[in-house]
Amino acid sequence: MSSPVLVRAVREAVRVPGAPAPYDTAHVTIRHPARPASTEVERMSGMLPADASGAPYPVVVVVPGVNVSSEGYRWLAIALVEAGYVCVTYDWVGELFAGQNGLTPGVDLTAVGPETYGTKPTTPALAAVLDRLAELSCADGGDGGPLRGLLDLGRVALVGHSAGGTVALQSASPEWFPGVRAVVTYASHTMASQQLGHPAGTLLTAPVAVPVLLVGGSADGVVAASAVRYGEEAGAPGHDPLERTWREALPSAAEAWLAVLSGAGHMLPATPDDPSSARGFLEEPLDADQDELREAFVRLVTDFLAAKLRDDPAATATLQHHLDQPNPVFADIRRR
Repeated sequence: MSSPVLVRAVREAVRVPGAPAPYDTAHVTIRHPARPASTEVERMSGMLPADASGAPYPVVVVVPGVNVSSEGYRWLAIALVEAGYVCVTYDWVGELFAGQNGLTPGVDLTAVGPETYGTKPTTPALAAVLDRLAELSCADGGDGGPLRGLLDLGRVALVGHSAGGTVALQSASPEWFPGVRAVVTYASHTMASQQLGHPAGTLLTAPVAVPVLLVGGSADGVVAASAVRYGEEAGAPGHDPLERTWREALPSAAEAWLAVLSGAGHMLPATPDDPSSARGFLEEPLDADQDELREAFVRLVTDFLAAKLRDDPAATATLQHHLDQPNPVFADIRRR
């Protein structure tokens, strides 16, 4: 069945200050609700007018995992637009580690060391993307096209996957991004790599002060295999970096949720998965139906965003129901 919401995309490119050419440009896709073509110009150009009936719309920025193309998050972006948001994804080929480039959420290696962590956002991509959105949405200047007047940049949510969720948590300080009102992550934590100079077992405190939803999968083989980076043993008792992040790393969060989907793998938010990229090969074959788990994931995310960005009482009640009534889709769900 086709969606009752017509979703269209605007493509942009932004320069990331401080990044060396040619790795200084991120390509941005902004998906928004639209109205059907009504003129010959619209039919020929494909540039359809925005559906402004719900404007200004809250904005969701999807912060990608390492070497995960934004195309993998297209399904999620469309679902978020259908739920009443403008959704932004981006692709940036840049530095992953010293001497290695790839698709990156943007990691400022000068901001993640023991002496520098907490002094600035750990991703420079976020400011570049949000600044460009502000220009496009400006109602009294600039050529924003269908985005003019459409965006509520005072109600922004970050949805990060894997390393993208880590930098979202580490960058969502109200001092740096006051418009960010909620953060959702999947398969993300704030354990610090020893390669960056941190002692084994270091958990970095995130400056996020807004409501946070940490989602993970009980069959995530990538997080388990990465324990060696943090000086821990994969599969060792007590090694649960997501649970530890929820419990210890969010002291300023207005509210913190932890939800673990039964049988979900690391690459759940990215479909179709690209087996030639990222690290999905670290996982064993998954028995659970990942499509059904994706549906549960997006329902949870849209309920959380509706409750925290829109103060929707029905969504708030649904979240409470998850806590009160056990559901086999969740291996664990908690709030503090």
